Order: sequence, then C-alpha cells, then structure tokens
Amino acid sequence: MERLISIVLAAYFAILAGAAQAHSEPEAPTEAPVLELEALLAAFGWDFEDAQIRIVKVADGLHVLFGLGGNIAVSSGEDGVLVVDDQFPQLMPKIKKALREFADDDVDVAINTHWHFDHAEGNLTLGKEGTQIIAHKNSREKMLTDNIVNLVIVKYDQKAYPAHGLPDVTFDKAMSYFYNGGEIELLHFGAAHTSGDAAVIFRKQNAVHMGDIFNNTGYPFIDAGNGGHIDGMISFCEKVLAEIDDDTIVIPGHGPVTRAPEMRRYVEILRTTRDRIKAMIDDGMSLEEIVAAEPTAEFNEELGAGAPNVAIYLDRVYASLTK
Repeated sequence: MERLISIVLAAYFAILAGAAQAHSEPEAPTEAPVLELEALLAAFGWDFEDAQIRIVKVADGLHVLFGLGGNIAVSSGEDGVLVVDDQFPQLMPKIKKALREFADDDVDVAINTHWHFDHAEGNLTLGKEGTQIIAHKNSREKMLTDNIVNLVIVKYDQKAYPAHGLPDVTFDKAMSYFYNGGEIELLHFGAAHTSGDAAVIFRKQNAVHMGDIFNNTGYPFIDAGNGGHIDGMISFCEKVLAEIDDDTIVIPGHGPVTRAPEMRRYVEILRTTRDRIKAMIDDGMSLEEIVAAEPTAEFNEELGAGAPNVAIYLDRVYASLTK
C-alpha cells in the first residue's frame, strides 16, 4: 500500500502524456481507489508510532506544534490552552506530552480551520474530554455526514463524526473570542480550500493561522468536490492580507511558519497560474493538454512543488474552473 500513490500517479502521467502526444482524448484512467484512514496513512507513509511532535515558539503565549497532518497553533496563558487544529486521536498522547513542555496538557478550546481529517480528527478525543470545539458552520455540516475527499490519485472516505466530535459553537462570517488576554478573530470569506474555512487571527501576537488556504510546502490542494475553488483561494488570502501587515506571523496549514510577504507572493503565483489555466480552458484545451503545456513550470522550484503536487493542483484547478 505504501507504493500506491506513486503507482497510481505514474499511470496518471502516462495516460496524460500519451493523450497530449496523440492530440486526442485518452481512455478514461482507472478510477482512483477509495481508502479508509489506515490505508491512506500507509499510502502517505505516515506512521503514528514513529511520529515526532516538534515545538516552535513564535511569540509569547503562542506556539506551533508540527507532527502529522495540519500544523497546530497553541495559545497558552491565564485562561488555559486553546489550539487551532488538532491532527489525529492516535497522536493525542504525543501532542499532550509536547504541551507539557510549556503549558497544561488539558485543552480547553479547539478551533477547526476546516473539517478535513488531518486537521480535525483530534476532535474525537478532545470532545470526549470536554474541550469546547469551534468551527465554521459549513464545516460542522460536513462533519455530520460521510464525505469523499478526492485527492486525485486516491480518494479518502471521511466518515461522519460522532456527537462528541462535533463543534459546539459555529460562526458564519466572523467571530471574536477573547482568551489569554487577547482577541482571537475567526474570519470566513467564502468557499476556498473547502466551503467551511476559517482564518484565525491572534491579534495580541500579530499572527494568523490560515489552515489549508495557505500551504507552505507547494501548491495548495483545492477540494473542488466539496465546495473548494481556486478563485475563492485567491480571494480569501487577499482579504486576510488586508486584515494584517507585513510583520504578521503566518502559520500555514502545512509547512514552516513565515510572514505575510511570503503569503502575498503565494497569492501572486496562484493568480498567475489560475489565469493561464483559465485562458487555456477558454481556448478549448483539455486537462491533458494543459498538463503537457506546464503552466506552473517557472514556479515549481520556488514553491518546492514536486510532480505529484503539480499534477493534483492542475487537476483540481481545472475541476473548479470547469464546474
């Protein structure tokens, strides 16, 4: 199973290359397999037992935990511990051990930037422990049902959450939560990575957690099958940038912590590649022809994007622009 993604991706590229060379429509590729969590983790090469939780202090009272899945922001202080995203239940003992390095290990509040498994599955543990869970209302709606997350080369069957794992508090466009001596602002600017994204601004520390609207390890994944859209990704980032300044600490959904100028450059790249792909679609080019034209080529190295990441990005941008 650990070779599944590379095998499927190799077949995917072979089909696309053959189609582009022949200037004709390819035969339909084999349907991407639908996996449950154990198989998906094996395909990604993720191992809970071997996983290490790394701690980075980004400001007084604000840390980031890096493990498997989405980055976790941690606000700690006189009111207790608040986390933004919570990874997996299987990692919670290691997460709590890391918390004890600088705070209490009882998590009082958990904010979900969105509903995807690698960011919110820890709800299943924290909810049982009495943690208050907060998310955008659309994310809670998605957690009520089973959903297929189309990762292009594989699909993940994310199951509905039990009652204890669901958000207790939801918001629509904006919400302020005053905790540990500062305002924590939750903002939603429409569908982007999913239909239920939240940017979380820590006003006291001048920091923002972007969830998967901003990915600092390559091109973003756009969940076009569940309301995500490239136009929304760009617009959401632009509106968050209008709320912050160049000194703002930016915590991405994945990858190292950075500052606002790097996110501004990321938006420029998304806008440029979106415009190129849209123009190609308007000219009647197929996905296969767009992949062969390599509209992202000049940015791939800058973003650290490998072939799988590029292939998934092009597919999901195409899907969102042709819906």
